[in-house]
Amino acid sequence: MNGRAELTRSLKLWHIVVIGLGYMAPMAVFDTFGIVSEETGGFVPAAYAVTLLAILFTASSYGKMVRVFPSAGTAYTYTQQTINPYAGFMVGWASLLDYLFLPMINALLTGVYLSSVFPEVPTTWWIVGFIVLITTLNIFRVTVTASINSFLVLFQIAVVVLFAGLAIRGLATGDGIGQVFAIRPFFSPELTVAALFSGASILCFSFLGFDAVTTLTEETVDAKKTIPRGILLVAMVGGALFITASYFMQALFPDVSVLSDPEAASAEIALHIGGSIFQLVFLAAALSSTLASGLVSVTSVTRLLFAMGRDGFLPRKWFGYVHPKLKTPLLNVLLVGTLMFAALFLDLLTATSFINFGALIAFSFVNLSVIAYYMRKQKRLRVTEWWSYLLSPLIGVGFISFMWISLDIKSMILGILWSLVGLIYLLYLVKIKGARLDLMKFEE
Repeated sequence: MNGRAELTRSLKLWHIVVIGLGYMAPMAVFDTFGIVSEETGGFVPAAYAVTLLAILFTASSYGKMVRVFPSAGTAYTYTQQTINPYAGFMVGWASLLDYLFLPMINALLTGVYLSSVFPEVPTTWWIVGFIVLITTLNIFRVTVTASINSFLVLFQIAVVVLFAGLAIRGLATGDGIGQVFAIRPFFSPELTVAALFSGASILCFSFLGFDAVTTLTEETVDAKKTIPRGILLVAMVGGALFITASYFMQALFPDVSVLSDPEAASAEIALHIGGSIFQLVFLAAALSSTLASGLVSVTSVTRLLFAMGRDGFLPRKWFGYVHPKLKTPLLNVLLVGTLMFAALFLDLLTATSFINFGALIAFSFVNLSVIAYYMRKQKRLRVTEWWSYLLSPLIGVGFISFMWISLDIKSMILGILWSLVGLIYLLYLVKIKGARLDLMKFEE
């Protein structure tokens, strides 16, 4: 990689874990609880457990690919190097959907939260302030982002632990199902597989954090060991937080129809369990969640753009630029910060519908990349290697295929249109412009 722009390796395992958890936003469990409880018939923690099990197969595939291709390009690079360079570009292009729109979603959520407390202040002001703040923080070295994110994530975890403590107190005094430990939120004869997987299809997007940390591979010390460990820890710790919080919520509210608005029940649940003071603490944690997720999502998308620019798929002088002192892709940060102002013209539902398509594309092709690399290129054909390099990624593809079936039609249409734009650009780049692509090559 001599002569190519490079990022500085400064991140350690704990940085990777808190960044991944920040991306996953532990407080998101409260936002989706009411919807998933209705979908599953009151078995949200069971749906989280199934989702975690399913997502671990794809997380394992990411870990295998990082060891071979320690690049900031994540699914884009893996597909490029194992299947086809142009397929890799299309995967990267599709992935930009969720990476670009997640910061906007967090900006919109911040506006919603703060406007509920300060209704006299225009929502636009909060959105603009959020964009300026996270753009400014991303200008500095990635360790600054990691340090700030650590505080925000620890605060969220503390609130989840406090919530669990208050829930135990409530259950012990006869609230909810009246039992601190019960099997009901995980299993009951009326639980159906269809309902369980319907809930899982919604919750799978809560686990995007392990994908995001792979964009920081080139900024991680001993990345081939650190990133795979970080991926596993992010998925497991995030899953444990989600399962724990949803268990106590489900125990308190076996039937969410008692809530005034099950689809936006978090504030009501906080008021019910801890009163107005805890509701304010809960709101602060929700705000820290949007800030942490927005902060690291900008970090991730700027690294993906950097990898695609350095390879020549995007204009190299801009997208492949690294500031000599800050050691960050400064121009990409400024560009993403500018694009985020589109949030002023979007509603939350529209912005959310953009992210799922790109995530599923990335998940699918990372699993396929494992098979293509190890079975086709490396000829790992021994029966003892089938589980790691064939069956495990195939199971990952199987679970992702189910999620494709459950994908909202609006997400599918928007994703296809975005992919067509990418295909047209790729044809222009290669056929008309005649660009010579400087693709990375790594050795295992």
